[in-house]
Formats: sequence, C-alpha cells, structure tokens
Amino acid sequence: MGDGEPRVPTAIAVTSADMALPPQDERTLPAAVLQDVDRRPLDHVLAELQTLVDQCGHVIVVCSEAVPAGVERRLHTVRALLETDRIALFRPPLPPLGIAVLARQLRQLASCDLGPGVLASAGRLLTHYLHAGALLGSVARLDRVPVDLKAHARSWVPGSQFGVVAHPEPQLVRIGAEAALSGPEFGTSLLVAKGQLPSDWVTGTLAPAWRVQGLREAALPAESSGWWGTGRLTEFCAYLPDLSVLYQLVTSVRQDACHWCGIDVIGDRCVFCSATPPVYDDDGGGGRGGGASGRDRALGHRRDPALGRRRERRALTG
Repeated sequence: MGDGEPRVPTAIAVTSADMALPPQDERTLPAAVLQDVDRRPLDHVLAELQTLVDQCGHVIVVCSEAVPAGVERRLHTVRALLETDRIALFRPPLPPLGIAVLARQLRQLASCDLGPGVLASAGRLLTHYLHAGALLGSVARLDRVPVDLKAHARSWVPGSQFGVVAHPEPQLVRIGAEAALSGPEFGTSLLVAKGQLPSDWVTGTLAPAWRVQGLREAALPAESSGWWGTGRLTEFCAYLPDLSVLYQLVTSVRQDACHWCGIDVIGDRCVFCSATPPVYDDDGGGGRGGGASGRDRALGHRRDPALGRRRERRALTG
C-alpha cells in the first residue's frame, strides 16, 4: 500500500449461503458464496474462482469438514487447474456454526491492512478463541466428541438432552440440575442456531453461566445435523465480536515470510502453498543466549500451539 494504490480486500469464500452470516458490524465484508461447486459444470466453477482471483488477488475458502467429499475434491481440482497459489482452502476442525463464525471474523479482518497470508493464517489463530458446541437430543450417532457407553445408553431414554462442547476441548454432560460446561475465560458473544430442539437451556442457563456479553440467533447450517449426528439439536458458538480485539490478536503475533512463496504469514504453515518452515540445526547443542534452537529462533512461537497465547491473553485483558 506504499504506492498509494487502494488495497483490494482478500475474498473470503464459503461453500453455501447459510455459512455466510449477516455482517457483525459496518466493516464486515460480504462473503463470496461458492454454491454447489460439486454439482455445477466444472468450467463454471473455474470461471467463478478465476474471476474472484482476478478481482481480489487472493481467495480464502473456509469450509466445514462436514461438506460432501465431492466439494473438497472439486475445490482442489479447480485450484490445480488454475495453477495458482492464490487460493487457500481452510478446513478447521470446527462444527458448522463455528466455521460460519470464523469466516465472518475473517470477513471483518479483511477490511483491515492485513496481507492475504497473514489473514489466511489468522484463521488458525482465531480458532483458539472459539467455543463451539450444541444441545443434543441424542448422542447415539455422535462421533466428533468422545461418548462413553453410559451416555450412549441414556440417549435412548425419552426426553434426554446432552450439552456438548466440541472445541476447544471436548466436553459432554447430560442436562440436569447440576449440568455445566466450562466456557471461555474472556468476554464473548454467543450465537445460537436452533434446530429441532428448544434452545431454552442454551439461552437461559449456558449463556448466563458463560457470562456472554451479547446473544444473537442465526439459522442452523444445513451441515449441522450431519456433523452432530442428529437433527434434534440447538447449536451455539461463543466468539470475540469486536474487530479491534481481533485485529490486536492477529497483529500481536510475529510475522515471517514464507520461505517457499514469499508471502507474509503468522504461525508455522503457509495456508496458500502449505509450506512449513525449514528445520534449523540446534545452536551448538546448548547454544548461546538461552539455548533456544534454530527452529525456535526462526519461529518465535513454534513451541506454543496457541501461536503466542501469552501475548494474545495480554491483548485481551489489556
């Protein structure tokens, strides 16, 4: 942006219209919806992605692990046929509503002065601050969270309900007077998507227990029933709604140039070309200046899976 040219925002794409949540604020950019990419003619999808790349420079496609296998194959095929490293395919291990929330956070950040590589790798960072779960009427077919035999047996009892958190740490409780789920330790908003199950426990018990600062409703994503193994659910996700906090989190993490494609990124993998940093030899077996290995010197936060969690916590509280 040093030449005075306006920066074209990186496109944030989702694979269905119900994953494009309404704007969180006036700066939230619209999502590019890649509808039915596995059913439409290949040349149509090719042209759509090529146009997005031409217009925006880079495209980040955020999709759920619950999308049909044909969708993922088609996206990889299109990326290969276009012979471009300007399309990033990002499939974090989140439930569908969490994916939609994360995509919206990236749409918020796309309006800021962040390069496409930093924006793409910010998705991996921000997943650490999402608490995604559901109220379920049955866990008999749930395979995304560990379920013991007792919970399986109770699934067959009429009227049973279960509170489940799939991310960041798996939790499962049977709903009763003492039922509780551990939540975020920082201020969040809660998004609730009601399916074929009343949302009373989520809005009346969980939300106050998590001390959420705002509560909104959304339509249940079509992929949710498949992800959770039942249509008798209400899905929820606690998230950071404030753009200034999101921006501070991302910019507080060290940036490095990808050694393969040269784009600036944060973290240990370039989302566009999938390259990881080269492994450096340790500094003389103990090294000078504290004994940090060359790998740690190169990455700064390599040993911390939360990408510098201490720094981000200071950003949240300070």
